[in-house]
Amino acid sequence: MMKINNILLPLLLAVFVIGCGPSKDEAERLSAQERARLRTLDSLAFKVGVQPSLDCLPVYVAHEEHLFDSLDVDVRLRLYDAGIDCNAAFKAGKLQAAVTDLVACQRMVGLGVPLRYVAATGTYWQLVSNRLARVRHIKQLKDKMLAMTRYSATDLLGDYAVDSAKLVPDHVFRIQINDPGVRLGMLLNNEMDAMFLSEPHATAARMHKHPVLMDSRDKDLWLGVVALYEPVPGDKHRRAQAEAFVKAYDKACDLINKNGIKHYAGIIHEYCKVDDRVIAALPEVKYKHASLPRMSDLEAAGRWLKNK
Repeated sequence: MMKINNILLPLLLAVFVIGCGPSKDEAERLSAQERARLRTLDSLAFKVGVQPSLDCLPVYVAHEEHLFDSLDVDVRLRLYDAGIDCNAAFKAGKLQAAVTDLVACQRMVGLGVPLRYVAATGTYWQLVSNRLARVRHIKQLKDKMLAMTRYSATDLLGDYAVDSAKLVPDHVFRIQINDPGVRLGMLLNNEMDAMFLSEPHATAARMHKHPVLMDSRDKDLWLGVVALYEPVPGDKHRRAQAEAFVKAYDKACDLINKNGIKHYAGIIHEYCKVDDRVIAALPEVKYKHASLPRMSDLEAAGRWLKNK
């Protein structure tokens, strides 16, 4: 009798526990409630579009160092492999901020998207040619393939390059390759003649002895920008989030300038997907506090878009 009780007791206890647990319908209802709660939290969060670019490092550092949390603002990063995808989400109002470029933003402004600039960044683009293509000067790009992204800083800079060498525009074949990682891979695999790259991908290209034909800094063009999707008037929640975002951004700039970018090698590796050799070869970059873009850069983007 004792043996039977020893066997039956655990079985009865298991049946009792199962019977007291939530039913399938109840579990599904609770799961649906939790999903709805998470959707609500996400809709209220301040979402920032970022790309695998050193231009985004202050945002990455602010996120990883919990600077946003310290200011009690729920900032969520939305990572995009290509700027064109980030800009599409921004245009659709799915993001509250984005690290992007003035050409793309000015085009959105022209289409009626309510944007506001909060930070000009120090990003630059280099026109890099494939060393096996034997292109050492921009004028040698005739009948060559140039990778870029339509209606972006790289599109504008492509026109600057062609015009500077007095080339016939149609004699340089513009190939739209939006993902900078894919673009770089095509260069390293000898599938593309030339392309525009920003950091850290430009450093990776230089490490492989691919020559630089042009640098946007030499043209005095600073087209990187952090933009906000302007909140509806009276939306105090979004305005408070935007103010906290900018404060954290400035704090992150101070940290990077104090410690140096290589101090954040792990963050660069995680978000930009480049190896340690590339990170070690990166030039030191100083980051500025949030400030408006220069009028000359806004006008350059506007003129180019008008002519397009």
